[in-house]
Amino acid sequence: MTSLCWLLITIFGFCCLAGAQGPSGAATFKEKCVLCHGADGAGNTTLGKQLQAANLRSKEVQKKPDPELHKTVHDGNGNMPPFQDQLTEDEITQVIKYVRQEFGKTAKK
Repeated sequence: MTSLCWLLITIFGFCCLAGAQGPSGAATFKEKCVLCHGADGAGNTTLGKQLQAANLRSKEVQKKPDPELHKTVHDGNGNMPPFQDQLTEDEITQVIKYVRQEFGKTAKK
């Protein structure tokens, strides 16, 4: 099952086509993060539940400083794979900004 999850994540990563200026944080989130975290960031997708994806709307995630979130996206953490080979530094920064703007206002316990 773990191999299947990694295969899906890898295939999903290769499906992204970057624009000339690079994708926005919203576009990157949709292309790289929705599979596990869901469109609402809660992590309630089938794969997200299997991998115990973090609820990006939670106070626990939202209180983390940007450098810590950057490290998690870049290097991976627990069941979350690293995206260092799939996203540029700017794309990681943009997706963190998007997560803060989109889900920070709805942070829940």
